Amino acid sequence: MIGFALDRLWCETMGLIADDSKERPLRLMANVLERAGVPYALIGGVAVQLHTVEPRSTLDIDVAVPRFDDVPREALLAAGFEYTCRHAHSDNWRAPGDGPLATRVAVQFFAEDVGIAEAVARAKSMVLADGLLLRVATAEDLITLKLSAAGEPQRRASKREHDLADVLALLEEHPQLRTPQLAARVREIRDRILDAGFDG
Repeated sequence: MIGFALDRLWCETMGLIADDSKERPLRLMANVLERAGVPYALIGGVAVQLHTVEPRSTLDIDVAVPRFDDVPREALLAAGFEYTCRHAHSDNWRAPGDGPLATRVAVQFFAEDVGIAEAVARAKSMVLADGLLLRVATAEDLITLKLSAAGEPQRRASKREHDLADVLALLEEHPQLRTPQLAARVREIRDRILDAGFDG
């Protein structure tokens, strides 16, 4: 996947550990979830990478599960993942690795929020070129989740704008998902983001 190449380039540029990319944590996480029988869907930047042609880098791995109680804590800890904190909408971990905790790939589990259960239920299995099997949210569900994130007023305007850019990239790849209602919502959220960016 081209995202792994972008990870390696980022690490070289920043002087980080050369092997510290999302590939190994993705494999480990998928294996842990499959063994634990936890239904999940990759969401966020990694999922956008898999649904679009243009290169798209991201610093973390976002995973949707039906409930926070479904996160297999003991299995993740046994695999070397380290728990960091819980936010209102996410359970936050760091991938195994030799570097400082803050430099390791962040893994965020999302649950019990708008569109999450549906994204997990409708997730499709994807096999990457190297044989890595992942369950990935559909493009339609990703658009729903990205629009929801872009509409969150407490998030930074720059992050919300990035979510909106992901929506537009997904619509370019999947034009059959365009509707007048969706276009109106994108415009409304874009205007609110611009207002927040200049007022904040």
